[in-house]
Amino acid sequence: MTVLANPNVCDETQSMKRITILLAEDHKVIREGVRMILELDADLEIVGEAQTGRYAVALAKKLRPAVVLMDIAMPQLNGLEATRQILTVLPNTRILILSAHNDEAYLKNAMESGAVGFLLKQSSAHDLRRAIREVSKGHVFFGPFISKLYLEGERKSWDRAVRSKPRNSGLTSREMEVLQLIAEGKANKQTAAELGIGMKTVEKHRGHLMQKLGIHDTAGLTRYAISEGIIESSVQLTHLPVKS
Repeated sequence: MTVLANPNVCDETQSMKRITILLAEDHKVIREGVRMILELDADLEIVGEAQTGRYAVALAKKLRPAVVLMDIAMPQLNGLEATRQILTVLPNTRILILSAHNDEAYLKNAMESGAVGFLLKQSSAHDLRRAIREVSKGHVFFGPFISKLYLEGERKSWDRAVRSKPRNSGLTSREMEVLQLIAEGKANKQTAAELGIGMKTVEKHRGHLMQKLGIHDTAGLTRYAISEGIIESSVQLTHLPVKS
C-alpha cells in the first residue's frame, strides 16, 4: 500500500467533516455494493450516482463532490475523459479510479488524466474506505497491487503525471467523445444525436481523428480505443469487421 503526500492540496478538502462522494460506475450491482459499504461510515456520504461518463461530468458540476469514484470503461464517455472534464471545472475534486484492470498502462493513463488514486475492484472494503479518506486529504493512494507497480521503477513518472496538467494525446475532448462512440459501434447519425451536433460536424471530427492518429478506417479507430482503455475489448468485439 502506498500513500504519498501531495503538496498541491486545498485546505478546504481537508477541513470537511463529511466526505461527499460521487459514484461513477455503469454496473448497478457494483454501485449498490459500494453504497452499502460506505453507508456504514458516518464520515462518508454518497451524494450521487452516475451510470455513464457524461452523466458523471454533469453530476460532478452540479454536486461538487470532494471525491469521485470513477470506473474507466463506461458508456458514452469513458472514465479517463470524464476525469479530465471534471478536473477542468473542479480542480479541487479528487478522482479515485476503481478498475477491474491491473494493467500498468491503465494506471499510467489514469494518472495522466489527473486521477490521484487507483484501486482494483477486487480490493477490500477496508482499502476502499481508506483510499477515499486519503485522497480527500490530498494524498495519492494506490492499492496493494498498484503499489507493487509503483515501487518497481515508475515512481518518478507517476509523480510527474500527478503534478502535471491532464493531457489527452493531442485529441480534444469532443474528439475523444466521438472516438468512443465510433468505437462503440455508433453510426454518424447516432453520434450526432447523442452529442447534439450536426452530421457534418461528426464527419469533420472523424476526419481529424484519423489525421491525428494516422488511422484510416473505423476498425483501426476501434483498436486504438481498446488499446488506450477508452473502451473494454469485450464491449467491442462484435463491432470489428470479420475477415473472410
